[in-house]
Amino acid sequence: RVTSIADRLNVEFALIHKERKKANEVDRMVLVGDVTDRVAILVDDMADTCGTICHAADKLVSAGATKVYAILTHGIFSGPALSRINNASFEAVVVTNTIPQEEKMKHCPKIQFVDISMILAEAIRRTHNGESVSYLFSHVPL
Repeated sequence: RVTSIADRLNVEFALIHKERKKANEVDRMVLVGDVTDRVAILVDDMADTCGTICHAADKLVSAGATKVYAILTHGIFSGPALSRINNASFEAVVVTNTIPQEEKMKHCPKIQFVDISMILAEAIRRTHNGESVSYLFSHVPL
């Protein structure tokens, strides 16, 4: 996933390899690549308690990143998540609105959301009409 994103943006990339003992518990995290004097963007599918992304942000800052952002598909933000994000070194944590975020944004100003209702509606319409959904990967409706 990271290679595809980096290629489309024509940028270099680093990645964080994580090993889990069990759900919501990272055993080990290794940064692969150089982030010195760079803006780092963490990309993940979802964040629940945010222990992993906050740990990753700390690792990026300690490795020399000048700013850290997170882009997540689903922001669940349960338990200590908001407190962790508020105390972490993120400039912003950007999520989609697949889960309502208005109340959580009141308690965590670093959270921002992107409205994806139009692309979901178009995907549903295309599925219903037997049209290509993969077309949306390169032609996002606004």
